[in-house]
Amino acid sequence: MLTLCGFAGSNYYNKVKFALLEKQLPFTEEYAHPRAIDAAVLDASPLGKVPFIRTPQGTLCESQVIMEYLESAYPDTPLMPSDPFAAAKVRELICYMELHLELVGRELYAHAFFGGAATDEAKLRVRKQLEKNIAAFRKLVRFSPFVAGERFTQADCAAFASLPVLGMLTKAVYGEDLLLASGLDYKPYIAMLGERPAAQKVIADRKAATAKS
Repeated sequence: MLTLCGFAGSNYYNKVKFALLEKQLPFTEEYAHPRAIDAAVLDASPLGKVPFIRTPQGTLCESQVIMEYLESAYPDTPLMPSDPFAAAKVRELICYMELHLELVGRELYAHAFFGGAATDEAKLRVRKQLEKNIAAFRKLVRFSPFVAGERFTQADCAAFASLPVLGMLTKAVYGEDLLLASGLDYKPYIAMLGERPAAQKVIADRKAATAKS
């Protein structure tokens, strides 16, 4: 049995959970929060990051490593194309969303969501980088109807988890959603994904967890 460890407010946790549900894999969930690190968490995820996953062979951390493991270990209901180049294009999109969009914006998470205060210099620097990176992402994303083309893939799990968070973050910090301001109308796509049973489960669990916090 697989055990997904983390918490429902984490977009990277929800990326992996979305994939597990789409692949129809049996799994349990175990609460683990990076601000409440204990020895058991550090043994599984040495940096104390979530999510991590417990497998019959041992633990794995880093969300994309987990995604690749799931694809290799459980090839039924694939979330990656069989063609090597098409699969690489999916990984390219994931890299852009997580490294060049989400990670850049993450510097302002405390300011946007947790009552922190970023400097004007930091806000300006992040905005300039995001505007540059969003313009580059627009050259790669398809929305036809999925981010990588006709098939639902791992890239859609990443997009569903991260693009709305980035939109909310930039709206909170700058007064406008920088994705929409760039002409990247991702909301109908997110709404389409939200009709999938797996997405509805992720959303419901996230709302329930937020209501308890």
